[in-house]
Amino acid sequence: MRDLIDAFWRATAYCLHPRVIVLSLLPLLLVGALTFAAGWFFYEAAIDGVRATMEGWLLTSAFLQWLDSMGAQGFRAVLAPMIVVALAVPVIVLLSLVLVALMMTPALVSLVARRRFPMLERKHGAGLASSVAFSLGHTLLALLLLAGSVPLWLIPPLVLVIPPLIWGWLTYRVMAFDALSDHASADERRLLLRQHRWPLMTIGVVCGYLGAAPSLLWAVSAITLVLAPILIVASVWLYTLVFAFSSLWFTHYGLAALQRLRMAGTTGPATGPVVVVDAVPPVPDLRSPPPPALPPSSPPSSSSPERLS
Repeated sequence: MRDLIDAFWRATAYCLHPRVIVLSLLPLLLVGALTFAAGWFFYEAAIDGVRATMEGWLLTSAFLQWLDSMGAQGFRAVLAPMIVVALAVPVIVLLSLVLVALMMTPALVSLVARRRFPMLERKHGAGLASSVAFSLGHTLLALLLLAGSVPLWLIPPLVLVIPPLIWGWLTYRVMAFDALSDHASADERRLLLRQHRWPLMTIGVVCGYLGAAPSLLWAVSAITLVLAPILIVASVWLYTLVFAFSSLWFTHYGLAALQRLRMAGTTGPATGPVVVVDAVPPVPDLRSPPPPALPPSSPPSSSSPERLS
């Protein structure tokens, strides 16, 4: 938990770095331009299509008639824009996440490594192609999970739980992979993702709830059409900053865990040949007193003359 909080505060401080702010403008320009163009050309047509579809279904048509009988014509007027926004937000969130992972995360990892881990060796466990394939594969899986969980969103408590959990899982998988792809080897990355699964999942879920906060601006933009272009740009920038913060959080935590792993020498079982060292003879106990020395024997004297008989 201490490492989790330490990485959190470091990521918060790095978000104020001028380079991070400048980097956040790149996905903002691209996603903002695409969102604004889609809203300009297809927003009214999408609302008309959703309204016609709702009126064509018997269940939704009866629900709309019930709203009219209850005097809630105003809610009926904003129901179609709210559905369009609810369908557009996941696409914008996923697009922002993928662009941040591709355009910002490598630069953020290099920034953190240069300033905090300058001696950490880069083993290049995964390249750009692997990162793109990994991100797109998990993004498609997240879209399928979101589409399958849409009926559960009608239950009030679950709509506040299921989407942030899916965003958190996707953020955890994508950001943790990109944070370790350059410095860790493939074995080290798999080991760290397995050992730190729950702390990394916690970071992802917290970032998932933070990513749900800009959705409030979309609800306002569906009602206040005059401010829609400004609110669209503001919400996209908030998404970009949230994902940049999550990338920094994963990077600080992941590189610190990688450094501890290498310092502990637990990167995995040895793959080289095993060398057997011969047994060393026991060392005598130097604390026992040495045996007493014998007096030197004197050689026979040859100077005494021999007595003759």
